[in-house]
This record gives sequence, C-alpha cells and structure tokens, in this order.
Amino acid sequence: MIKHDSLGPEKLIEVYDPKTKLHGFLVIDNTLLGVAKGGLRMTPTVTLEETFHLARIMTYKNAIANLPFGGGKSGIVADVKKISQEEKSELIRGFSKAIKPLCPSRYIAGPDVNTGEKEMAEFVKANGSLKSATGKPATMCVKPGVECGLPHEFGSTGFGVVQAVLAALAFLGKNVEGMKVAIAGFGNVGGFVTSLLAKEKAKIVAISDSGGTTYNPKGLETKKIFDIKKKKGTVTANKDGEELSSEDIVTLNVDILIPAAYHETITAENVNEVKAKLIVEAANLAVKPDAEVTLYKKGVLVVPDIVANAGGVISSYAEYRGYNPKQMFTLIERKIKRNLGTVLGKSKAEKITPRQAALKIALDRLNRPTNSKHA
Repeated sequence: MIKHDSLGPEKLIEVYDPKTKLHGFLVIDNTLLGVAKGGLRMTPTVTLEETFHLARIMTYKNAIANLPFGGGKSGIVADVKKISQEEKSELIRGFSKAIKPLCPSRYIAGPDVNTGEKEMAEFVKANGSLKSATGKPATMCVKPGVECGLPHEFGSTGFGVVQAVLAALAFLGKNVEGMKVAIAGFGNVGGFVTSLLAKEKAKIVAISDSGGTTYNPKGLETKKIFDIKKKKGTVTANKDGEELSSEDIVTLNVDILIPAAYHETITAENVNEVKAKLIVEAANLAVKPDAEVTLYKKGVLVVPDIVANAGGVISSYAEYRGYNPKQMFTLIERKIKRNLGTVLGKSKAEKITPRQAALKIALDRLNRPTNSKHA
C-alpha cells in the first residue's frame, strides 16, 4: 500500500504501450535535497507499490549519505530471461522516451536489478541527455576523457560494503584479519565483497548463490571459487567445501555475515539461529525489522542497507560531478566511513538500533535541507 506523508511521494507515474508491451513505473518520492535519484530495475514482478517503497529507501539513503539528491526509483515489468537483448533495449528506450520530460530535471536513472551500463547507454541515447542516467559505460563521455561514465561494474557498491565492514570493526575495536566471513550472494556485489575482503586477509569460509552454499571452516580459496562459478554456474561445484542449502549460510558459526542477494534473508523464523556478531546488509532489507531488533537486543551489530550499500549512489554522484574512478572510490570510502561512524555513535548514545539512528539522521537532514553540507 502506498501511503502519502510529509515526505511524499511527489509523483507516481505508470507507463504503458500495448504495441511494445512496455509496462513501467516511475516514482519521484522526494526532492527536498535535490533531483530524485534511484535505479531502474527490470523484473517480471515489479509493481508501482514496490517502486514506491524502493524510492523511499533512496530518499533516506541519499540523505544519510549527505548527497544533494532526492529519492526516486523506476521499474519495467519484464522477464529478461525470456526476451532478447534487442527486445530489452527496445523497452528501455521506450520507457526513457516516455519519461523524458522529467529527466534529468526531476529524475536521474541508474543501474539496478537486471540493468547495467549497456541499459544506461540505451537510456541516455533515447533520452537525449547524458545527465539523464548514471552508471553509463566508461567510454560514454561529454568529450574524450572528460565527464565519462562510471559503470557499477567497477564495483562501487561492493567496495562501499567493505568500507562499512572495516568501519564497523574499527568501532568494535577489532581487526578484519582472520575474521570468519560468510557472504550470501555471489553476484556483482557479493563477488566484489569477496575479492576485496580476501585482500584484507579476512577468512572467507562460506559463499552462497541460488544453487546453494559452499562451506569450509578452514577458509575457501576465493580465486578458485570464482573460476568454479564461471565454469560450472554455481559455487556448490567446489569439491573443497561442504555443500549446504542457500538458507543454511545464515546459521553458520562465523564472525561476519554479509547478506548480498535478496531481501528478508534473516527473519523471525531464523533469527535465533544466527551466530555472527556483525551483519552488514549489502542487499536491501536483508534483515526484517523485527529480526533486527531481536539481534540488537542480543548484542549483534547490524549495519543497515541504507548506510552499507550506498556506494552505488555515491558513485552516481561522483559521475554526476564528473569525477574519475580514483576520485569516486576515495569519495565512497570517506563518506561510508564517516556516515557509519555518525550512525553508530548515535545508536550507542541513544541506545537505539543503527537503523533507527540512521533514519533519525536522515529525517533531520530532510527537515533542514538548507543546512546540509554535501560531498
């Protein structure tokens, strides 16, 4: 159900074209801090209501990241496994043309589920403005070598999640080296988190994908897992690990759990089986609110998605400003660590969950937009 409140939503738009079977949604939730920013997803089940909830998350996420962006989100109803790349591109182009009057003055698109740099290239070509979307190919520039795209394939979200892990451990007075880590999800974000944490000398003991979990308490050879995933299609083909179900990864005896795949990975049904002492939400709403409160009472630190996975939208801001990749990664590291420090400090001082602290900070910034200092 879509509920209007003091924040929004400001615009709810539904696009439909019977000829191309285009059915899409755009929600501009709030523009108090700036133009609405949020990704474009393509799934067979996306709805206007889902798009609204995701747009509201972006409102909070951008405010917490202290970016001059409001919250927005868009979606196209499509099963990308059942259509060709050209059909997919046609839907992207049609949707972009339909919302052209609002881009980039009121809304800026970006990559999300089943969209990436190729789709963003199609979006901006159809829209007529390079500023209408971020996450574009690095070769798409205002002029050669100037204000080029920063595709999320660079790993901005995963990089930000790792910075959140490091900042949370520092807050707890711990070091990442030797920490046992379980990563639920081995897509773009989970893959980058795996490789980057391995470089930090964390002990990756479990990785899951849609096919199941591979687990070795002595540590997985991450380079080998990448090769197995590429050749066999699932991490469970790893012969040097115990094969478990995808759901079992939540219950393993690890120090850090990183849900990087789906929402509601941890619920009231399995929360009491969680053994990790630090959970960092790489995926949106990976821990249900009631489970999050339960974990907080048990002394488990949960770093909420609206802080932990903000690397993608911070990258979008860097692209919007014309930064290069090095400047982008520097900005993500600085913002994630600084913002998480603020959130955890407020959580400790007021004895509330980190999510509650983050939302308080976001609402304060949204209610006093003229006082915000960005970048």
